Parts: sequence; C-alpha cells; structure tokens
Amino acid sequence: MTGPTTTDPASDAALAELLLRWAPQQRWFAHKGASVHLQRLERTALDEGGVAQLVALTVRTGLGEEATSTVYAVPLTVRPAPDDDLAGALVGHLPDVDGAEAWVYDGPHDPTFTRALLTLVASEEGAGSASFGVHGTSADGGLPVPAGARTKVLGGEQSNTSIVVTPPDGSDAAPLIAKVFRVLSAGDNPDVVVQTALAAAGCERVPRPAGWVDGQWTAPDGQVAHGHLAHLTEFLAGSQDAWRVATAAVEEGRDFSADAGELGAATAEVHAVLARELATEPATPERLAALADGLTARVAWACTAVPQLREVAEAATARVDAVRHVTGAPDLQRVHGDYHLGQVLRSEQRGWVLLDFEGEPLRPLAERSVPDLALRDVAGMLRSFDYAASSGADRVGEEAAGRWAAACREAFLAAYARGTGVDPREPGSAAATLLAALELDKALYEVVYEVRNRPDWVGIPMGAVRRLTS
Repeated sequence: MTGPTTTDPASDAALAELLLRWAPQQRWFAHKGASVHLQRLERTALDEGGVAQLVALTVRTGLGEEATSTVYAVPLTVRPAPDDDLAGALVGHLPDVDGAEAWVYDGPHDPTFTRALLTLVASEEGAGSASFGVHGTSADGGLPVPAGARTKVLGGEQSNTSIVVTPPDGSDAAPLIAKVFRVLSAGDNPDVVVQTALAAAGCERVPRPAGWVDGQWTAPDGQVAHGHLAHLTEFLAGSQDAWRVATAAVEEGRDFSADAGELGAATAEVHAVLARELATEPATPERLAALADGLTARVAWACTAVPQLREVAEAATARVDAVRHVTGAPDLQRVHGDYHLGQVLRSEQRGWVLLDFEGEPLRPLAERSVPDLALRDVAGMLRSFDYAASSGADRVGEEAAGRWAAACREAFLAAYARGTGVDPREPGSAAATLLAALELDKALYEVVYEVRNRPDWVGIPMGAVRRLTS
C-alpha cells in the first residue's frame, strides 16, 4: 500500500469546504445550479510523499424528494508551496492540511498525479484503506506504461477527465490516454469491460488497453462500494475526430457515403464481436413489452416538456408501441450505448476506431451494463449524420445537406446489413420496426434537449420527428 490510510479530520473539513465552492464550477459536475451539501469526504495519498491524492467527495444536491447523492472522484495534488506552472489548475490555498500550509491543485493537470496513477497500473500496487482505497491492474497482453512521460489534459469533456500520456523522446512505448471517471458508481464500468473484451478478441476497432484502476469507497448509503476509477488505453496520435471529418465534408460539398459505409461495416464488426464474446439475452415478448412501455413513457414526457410535439403525439405513440408486437427480434447484447460521430476516430492505419463504451453518462451504471438492442447504436449514428448535415446547411443549402445525410444513411445501413445479416431497410421487418422506434425516441429526446439548451437547433430533431411520424 502506498501513502497514509488515514487523514486529519480538521484538514478534511477545510478541504471539503474548498471543494464545495470549486467542484460545482467544473464541467464534470453533473448538478450545476442545484444546492450542494457535503455528505462525506474520503481521501488517500497515491504516492509516498502525499502530494498526489484522491478524494471521494459525496455531495447531496437538490431539495426534498428531488434530492440525490452523488460520489465524485476528485484527483488533487497538495503542495507546500505554490507552483507557477500549475497556476491555471489552482483549486485554492489552505492554511493547514495535515499540519502544513497547502496549495491545492486539480490533479489531472499536475504530472505528479498522473505519474502516481501510472505507477499504480504498472506495478499493480494499491493505496488507501479497506473503506477507501485503489488498486492498479495491467491488462493481460496490454500496452506498457511508459516512465518519464509528458502529460496533457484534453479539453471539452463533460463527464470525465482524460489525460494524454506521451512517452519521452527516444522511447518506443506507445502514447496512452488515461480516463478518470468522475462519478463513482458501484460495479464494473462498461468502458473497461467492453473495450477489454473487444481487444482480447483481436478486434482492431477499439484502442488497445494498458490497464485500469479500481477500488472501493463509501457509497451514499454507508455501505462499501466497489468499481472502476480510471481506464488507461492506447492514444491514437494523429487520428481525426469523425464529427470534424464529416462536417468538413458537408461544408466542402464532398460525398461522405463511402466513409459512412466503412463506418457501418466497422459498427457491424464490433456488434458481432460483442455478441460472440459477452452475454446475450433473447428479445422475449416480455422484454419487448417493457421496452415499448419505456418508449411510450418517453413520448408522453417529451410532449409534456415541449407542447409543440403534441401534434405528433398520437402517431409517435403508435410508432413506438409497435415494438410490443415485433416477432423475430435480434437478441439483446452489449452495445456502445451512446453512439455518434463524436465517439469515433479516423486513423490512417486502422480506419474507424470506436471510443467511450460507457453508455449515456446520466443513466445509472447498472442500466448501462444490461444487454440492449444493437439497433440503438444504429439509431444514434443515423441521428448524428442528420446533425452533421445540418451543421453545413447554411453553406451548401438545406436540399444538398438533406441529400448528403440520406446518402450517408443508405451507405451506413447497407454496410451494416452486409456485416450482420440484419437489414433495417427491409419494410415491415422486425429490424425496421425497432429502428424506427429507437430513432424516434432519440429524436424526441433531442427536441427536449435543444429547447432547453440550444433553441436555435431545435429544427434539426423536429424535422426528424415529423419524418419518422409521417
């Protein structure tokens, strides 16, 4: 075990007060604007000097029946003097932390924290105590963890924090990316489980794993919870984000259907490997009825949230309720769960590579690990093509953007059908009924989201809702 297993209660209280002011301003904090109250703070050092520390911060947000408790992982470095190189990552200054004056920094921005995290994985060591502790694991046959690496935090993430780890000059080690999960939930994180299973099966459509950090902490109910805290994988240097590639094609008036077809084939390959390597379940009438109930409830929710949708409520309800009567549906299996162009990279050496198998971050972890319809991923990508096309409509015109999206849709579905034997384009088929319902469900969610967050964008999903209910 590395570092102390106990911390000073007075220091914990001062640190908690500091974090309660700082954390709600961070992108990864899930309850912005809500009242925030401390429920518990646990922390442990990850290195011998106690500079690199990990905090499990349990906060209660909201009031009354709407109140919820969430455990956040907060990596920190605690230094006895200010560090000018880390000025932009300063969390705050405290007069006394464990008996000394301390400057507290956001850990992922401090190479000292990342080195401690890498050491845990490479050495498969642990830190902390039985109630709050962590342990590193190297993936079987995984990539080596480089020593003396340079680190950089990626910007733009909403729910996690990712750190690029670049080997020193002259090293033949591959660059890595360490993803720190910010919301801690009991159970195995699907990002670790699914990517590891795909890589172990020889699938080149995901980054190769290097290892992970798991551990235990005190859950909001006071019980000890176990789960993953970080995931370390290959970083595909020089790759391009599929969203950027696609939107550039729209704006330049370039056909993207060949790329979309290759993406459909890659998606089919991943789904086939997941169905072979991880557990599947039959799509029984009971499971389909439960799915139909959930989709019907989502229609009602969306129509309540956005009164404009009430004009399509009857047609939308009929479209999703048709799921109840489907026969011959494909088996349920592990899926990506939050699939769109932003979750895919284009690598010159490997083609399309899929990332971030966590599922929708706001759904409970237990739900994200349950087998689902693979067509949910297909629906997500079709909606993403629609958004990409609309991003360039002002430049190329709505008609041209619509043709671009339709060509992408056709190429993606054709390639997916060739790879899986499941063709959602076949009228009246089980796959066609399921895909139509799932795509409509996604579009309804998007309407509500856009009304609440980006009203100028609401026309994109509204157009899809009208098309899918006509």
